[in-house]
Amino acid sequence: MQNILTQAHTASPEALALRRAIHRRPELGNAEHGTAALIVKTLQGLGWEVARPVGTSVMATLEGAQPGRTVALRADMDALRIREETGLPFASEIPGVMHACGHDFHTAALLGAAMVLTGHRQAMRGRVRLLFQPDEEGSGGAARMIAAGCLEGVDAVFGAHVDPDLPAGTAGFKYGKMYAASDVFRVVVHGEGCHGASPEAGIDAIAVAAQAVTALQQIVSRRLAPTDAAVITVGSFHAGGQANVVADRAEIEGILRTLGPDTRRRVKALFTETVTGVCAAMGARAEIDIRESYPGVVNDDGMVDFAKAAATEILGGARVVTLDTPTMATEDFGCFTQEVPGAFYKIGVGNPDVGAVWPIHSPKFVADEAAMPNLIALHAGMALKYLET
Repeated sequence: MQNILTQAHTASPEALALRRAIHRRPELGNAEHGTAALIVKTLQGLGWEVARPVGTSVMATLEGAQPGRTVALRADMDALRIREETGLPFASEIPGVMHACGHDFHTAALLGAAMVLTGHRQAMRGRVRLLFQPDEEGSGGAARMIAAGCLEGVDAVFGAHVDPDLPAGTAGFKYGKMYAASDVFRVVVHGEGCHGASPEAGIDAIAVAAQAVTALQQIVSRRLAPTDAAVITVGSFHAGGQANVVADRAEIEGILRTLGPDTRRRVKALFTETVTGVCAAMGARAEIDIRESYPGVVNDDGMVDFAKAAATEILGGARVVTLDTPTMATEDFGCFTQEVPGAFYKIGVGNPDVGAVWPIHSPKFVADEAAMPNLIALHAGMALKYLET
C-alpha cells in the first residue's frame, strides 16, 4: 500500500491542474455542466465506463480482470453563491460564485484516484464505481443518484471532505454519528385581524408566533437530555402590514438539526406539539410543514475500523487521527450510508503558511494543495484494499 502513495504523487500534478480548472469555473448545484463534461472527458480517456444517470451527475465504473465485490467512491461537484476573496492566481472567474467548500478538491482527487486505479485493473478483483454528485449544497443530489440506481450492486461506499482544522494531508475518522440530520420547517400562525385600538376583538398572530418562537428554544434546553444534540434555528419571521392593525397571520421558517434518528424523531414531534399547544392556548391555529432534508451521516463502525487501518498503512500512523466531536453541519453522504455500509472521513487542508486558516464557506477559504496526493492515495488504496478482502 505504500506504493499507492508514490503513484498518487505521480498523478497529483494532473489532478491539481484539473482542480484549478474547476476552481476557476465554479458552477452551482444542478448546473455543473462544464464540470461534468470535464469529468467525462478525463474518465473516458482513462478507459472507464461512463454513464450519466440523472441530471448533471456522472457515474463511472472500472471492471477488474477478476470477479469480486463492488466498492463506490463519492465526490461532490457544486460550488456556493459566494464572492471569492482569496487572491489565488486561479480564483473564480464567475462573479459571485466560488468553490468555498472544497468540492473542486474532492472532484479532482477522485479523478486522480481514477488515474491510479486504472493501472491496477489487471490485478483487481471486482469493480470500482465513482459517483460524482451534484447539488450537495442545495436540495441534495445523493438521493436522486440512489433513485437512479447508482448504488445497485454496491457493497461499500467511502467519501471524504476537506477540513482546514486538520493539518494538510492528515486523515480524520469519526465513529458513529458524524453529521447532523436537517429538516426545514415552515409555520403559518392564523389569528384574527382587528383594529389596533381593540386587540380584544381579534387574535394577534404576531404575539402568538413570538411566544411560539420563545417556547421552541425550550425544547433543546429542557425537553431533551443534554447528551442528545439538536439545534433549532428560526431564520425568518414575517407578519403584519399596518402599524395600527392586529395581524391575522404570521409566518416563521427555519431548520432543525439533530444527531441520530431517535433524536430527529423526538425533536420533530416536540416541535409540532409545542407550536400547536402555544397557538391553541392563545386562540390561534397553526399550519405546520416540516420537510425532511439530509438524514445525517452515521458511519458504520466496522467500516471506520477498516478505513482507519487502510489509511494508517498508506499514510503512517502519525497522519491518522480519531475525531471525537460530531458536527451539527449537514452532508447528504448520509443518504449513501443509509443504503450500504460506509465511512465518511476528513482530509486536512490546513496550513497557515499558505493562508488555509479560514473556515469552509468563507470567501477567503484556501485548501492547501499539498493534501492532494494523500487524498488520491486514500481513495485508491481503500478501494483496492476493500476488493482484496
